[in-house]
Amino acid sequence: MRSFKSLAFVLACSTLSPFNPACADSAADFFKGKQVTMTIGYGPGGGYDVYSRLLARHLGPKIPGQPGIVVQNMPGAGSLRAANYLYNSAPRDGTAIGTFSRNMPLMGVLGGNKNVQFDARKFTWLGSPSSVIEDANLLWLRKDAEAKTIHDIIRPGGPEIILGSSAEGSTSNDVVLVVRDALGARIKLIHGYPDSNALNPAIERGEIQGRFVGISAIASSQPHWFKPDSMVRPILQFARTTRHPMYPDVPTAREMAKDEASRILVEAAEIPYQLARPYVAPPNVPGDRAKALQIAFMAAANDPEFAEDAKRIRVEVSPVGPEEAMRMLDLLANAPDAVKEKLRSLLSETR
Repeated sequence: MRSFKSLAFVLACSTLSPFNPACADSAADFFKGKQVTMTIGYGPGGGYDVYSRLLARHLGPKIPGQPGIVVQNMPGAGSLRAANYLYNSAPRDGTAIGTFSRNMPLMGVLGGNKNVQFDARKFTWLGSPSSVIEDANLLWLRKDAEAKTIHDIIRPGGPEIILGSSAEGSTSNDVVLVVRDALGARIKLIHGYPDSNALNPAIERGEIQGRFVGISAIASSQPHWFKPDSMVRPILQFARTTRHPMYPDVPTAREMAKDEASRILVEAAEIPYQLARPYVAPPNVPGDRAKALQIAFMAAANDPEFAEDAKRIRVEVSPVGPEEAMRMLDLLANAPDAVKEKLRSLLSETR
């Protein structure tokens, strides 16, 4: 009888909205004196790390019981190592949360990759502190490259550009593959860079000519790229339905798609980018604690003090909640089979 009541309580706490005070009290009893570990799928200094350390400073006080938040970096395989860890090995009691590449959910929904050991829709989704509302994923290219615009690399006989990426499943990898196919762009992709801390200096050294990376990430890590005398310029926008106000002369991937099928492919690949900085807990976190984490996450992301701190370090805030995250994943899962198969084929490339 006791276990039945416990199960009933957990089920009630996982479904009641707004948050039941009894569930909040239960979560507070659990979290008090505890430590929550936030795992980051990349090394220190990049965009995911910057957002996570900012969030960690604001999240603890919002969780019932006010646990401490400890950040740990777990780079590897374009954040796939962290995603697999959070799904399979991290504690499922509420004391583990984390973030990984926005493309990890795409890989999980598509399937077909033996290295992906998670079901994206079974994570306990917290949301994202940022969406693409104020951001754009840009193809930055050195100004001394032979190609000067996106038109140069898609016209017959045009030059090839050399871009860098970290690993399969990372933004810097997967966007390139989609753009190369959908636009017919001449791109050579160099894999193996561990993270932005390696990719950005490689561009500045001339080791590679460019990469895809978001405005918000560059604002916090490479602000000099925005200056008129910068050595790089953006030539294409990804994850935008319209051109970003900062770059009205730079076309979007949707505009440049070579045909209707290619445009649909781009649109499907862009869905995860509305979760610009995804945060999850492992699957099957007890209902009261899962709800407490979700509510606390959104409270922190919507806190004016969080917004002020974000502004100081030049990162964009436009929160997305767990329900919206699941809606986006369902949209992707329900995309036409032909589109999913095309994406699966593209994103399995390692050459």
